[in-house]
Amino acid sequence: MALTISHLPFARLIFFPIRASTQHRYAQFYSTHLHSLYQYPKPITPSRKTFSHIFQECSDQRALDPGKQTHARMIASGFEPTVFVTNCLIQLYIKCLNLEYANKVFDGMPQPDTVSWNAMIFGYAGGGNMMMARWMFDTMPERDVISWNSLISGYLQNGSYCKSLDVFVQMGKEGVALDRTTFAVVLKACLGLEDYDLAIQVHGKVVRMGFDLDVVTGSAIVDMYAKCKKLKDSIHFFDEMTEKNWVSWSALIAGCVQNDEYFSGLELFKKMQKEGVGVSQSTYASVFRSCAGLSALRLGSQLHGHAFKRNFGSDIIVGTATLDMYAKCDNLSDAKKLFKSLPNRNLQSHNAIIIGCARGDQAFEALQIFLHLLNSGLGFDEISLSGAFSACAMIKGHLEGVQVHGLAIKSSFCSNVCVANAIMDMYGKCGALVEARRVFDEMERSDVVSWNAIIAACEQNRKEEETLSLFVWMLRSSMEPDDFTYGSVLKACAAQQALNCGTEIHGRITKSGMGLDSFVGSALVDMYCKCAKVEEAEKLHDRMEKQTMVSWNAIISGFSLQEQSEEAQKFFYWMLEMGVKPDNFTYATILDTCANLATVGLGKQIHAQIIKQEMHSDAFISSTLVDMYSKCGNMLDSRLIFEKAPERDFVTWNAMICGYAQHGLGEEALHIFDVMQLKNVKLNHATFVSVLRACAHMGLVDKGLQYFDSMRRHYGLDPQLEHYSCMVDILGRSGKVNEAIKLIQEMPLEADDVIWRTLLSICKIHGDVEVAEKAARSLLQLDPQDSSAYVLLSNIYADAGMWDEVSKMRKMMRQGGLKKEPGCSWIEVKSEVHMFLIGDKAHPRCKEIYERLNVLIDEMKWADYVPDNDYMSDDDDRAYEQQVLFYQVKVRTNLA
Repeated sequence: MALTISHLPFARLIFFPIRASTQHRYAQFYSTHLHSLYQYPKPITPSRKTFSHIFQECSDQRALDPGKQTHARMIASGFEPTVFVTNCLIQLYIKCLNLEYANKVFDGMPQPDTVSWNAMIFGYAGGGNMMMARWMFDTMPERDVISWNSLISGYLQNGSYCKSLDVFVQMGKEGVALDRTTFAVVLKACLGLEDYDLAIQVHGKVVRMGFDLDVVTGSAIVDMYAKCKKLKDSIHFFDEMTEKNWVSWSALIAGCVQNDEYFSGLELFKKMQKEGVGVSQSTYASVFRSCAGLSALRLGSQLHGHAFKRNFGSDIIVGTATLDMYAKCDNLSDAKKLFKSLPNRNLQSHNAIIIGCARGDQAFEALQIFLHLLNSGLGFDEISLSGAFSACAMIKGHLEGVQVHGLAIKSSFCSNVCVANAIMDMYGKCGALVEARRVFDEMERSDVVSWNAIIAACEQNRKEEETLSLFVWMLRSSMEPDDFTYGSVLKACAAQQALNCGTEIHGRITKSGMGLDSFVGSALVDMYCKCAKVEEAEKLHDRMEKQTMVSWNAIISGFSLQEQSEEAQKFFYWMLEMGVKPDNFTYATILDTCANLATVGLGKQIHAQIIKQEMHSDAFISSTLVDMYSKCGNMLDSRLIFEKAPERDFVTWNAMICGYAQHGLGEEALHIFDVMQLKNVKLNHATFVSVLRACAHMGLVDKGLQYFDSMRRHYGLDPQLEHYSCMVDILGRSGKVNEAIKLIQEMPLEADDVIWRTLLSICKIHGDVEVAEKAARSLLQLDPQDSSAYVLLSNIYADAGMWDEVSKMRKMMRQGGLKKEPGCSWIEVKSEVHMFLIGDKAHPRCKEIYERLNVLIDEMKWADYVPDNDYMSDDDDRAYEQQVLFYQVKVRTNLA
């Protein structure tokens, strides 16, 4: 009986993803191939026609039970099936994923034909059992080109690209005539090996054999060049094709998308429609990916309507691509609506919505959908697990992550590189660095993403030395770093202020050709800024190919960090002139510079811009506004912003408490703290620093001790140096100097210069010379060049009438080349900042200022008020300088 076989299903293999679970691989493999494998002429007898047609109908509908019942009826009736009928039955069982029954039927055949053997090769290959598929191939008495193609495609489907090519070579040696399907599958194998040169050789053989004019082979060549990043060659070959079909168009459109040429892909789709070529599932999948890449939500919605009109509305592949587009365009509501409306949700549609929710800050919903997927019986794959781990990482759900990890281990997906990378990322973001490192060390094979995951985990958990050690290990492993690698290691250098190490990495980046990359460049700018090399950072910023919002933020925050607020504001103006739209981080940084300079006018302008951009509800910006207004002395506006903030996190509460504490409004600060506790807002170390400062201003010793004690007892927070410094201040102000010393001696941390300077200032209040000398000695041991220690101790000696000691202090300062740091203040008048130093005569209105100052000094003398002058000075006009410092605030007020 003659046999007609279609090769087109094999050609379609090269355009669709292969990776899936075993069950899904069965379904995909047989649904697209076996239904067209057999095209016999119609049987003659009615009985043959009846059984064969029933088997074919059951096969098409994946109806296993009716197929079994028909099989049983055939046996009971005593009907002796022909080879054709038996092959239809084998096809039924294979399509219904029941290879065991298919094998039994095959074994019962008295004389299977080539179609029977080919079907079984397909069956075993689709199930991943290539050993049995090869045994079938070697055992079959007579092979045709379909047999060879079946084996080649089987190895391809199971990722054995080398074996696929070995069979191709063996096929040529045995003189088997190659066909278009052979070349289509072999070109796909070359892509799997990423062997572009081999693919070119295969193309040459295609031309020699005259298959370059064949539409199936030509489509495979178009796909090959596109996936080898040779899009121009792909387009050139496509233009020269004499015959094109929807497969050819889909291949080129997909190639444009794979090469990030989204506009080109959409233009080709438009041209395809004009030429009246039919649209396929894969075509829609590509154009929706283009819309996602361009964040073109409106166009994506229009294409969704186009697909609906073409009766693809209920298609699962098109539906999955559409909901993925909505999710990537930040329209999760429509993505979820579409997901719920799909008549038949498969594994891929679940994966798309899980990943969409995980990326869209809806981690809990992503985990709920993942749980629904587990209960649906559809199974899961490495993509499902990666999405679940991403969701756990987002919410820092260590317990949930451990449970998903256990599921991955049971399913054997734990050895998958993508899953292992997601596990490491999850553990790293949950602060479980030991577990992340264990996963990395147990990996049999690691890629650059694996190294990036563990390096980033160490950096995120402030293990900078380990981060840099892993980077060195990565280089020794001959693994080439990418932009994400350099981003993490440069952050580690910035955190440690390791300029030399950062400079070496910068050299390596330059050699790799990534020096002008916007992402790496921004990381370099940040590193140099944090290493106090803002000039280098500015040069790098100016040389960058594309100055993105991230790079502008890096340079602005860098200047702000180095207390060069004026320069930060200049770069902010330039950023606006370049048309770059600020984000919440930019606004928060520039508001911080306004707070540092007390430029409330500029701060209000920025605040107005924030309102126009509808970003005032952002918790990050709200807390910065609260801080800015309080530091500019405007506590009413600060409290108003606080009250109107829709979402107050612990930073917002801390900013309000700190603002009141800095202005000496202790009662208000403690009231806010009490409300914060009632609202169950998480307290941190910064909260207690502000609270203890408020207690110091109010002289609340007992309450201060109570709060200090509750840190560890009730909130599990170990006091840090800042808290001990506040307690020293609280005890000292209340006259309990000895208790302050005892606290310093018993604290588990080594006292820093701030604590000793605080104690020294307290000694001046109480005139305690003995303790002051001890504090000064300790302070000078930490920093011998600290002039404040000499000045404070000298003033204490002067208050005690110990003028010989005062002389010694002045002599020691002269010998050490130390000078008292001059006082400095400034005011903003009509958008211009005026700065003043002690004895400064550089201001253009200097004469007028000093005349006004002399009037104030005369008024002060007339009121019988004598300023508390320091006894240390570097010139004979010391008293006059102190008077200048004392009255600067009044001068600024009059100047305004």
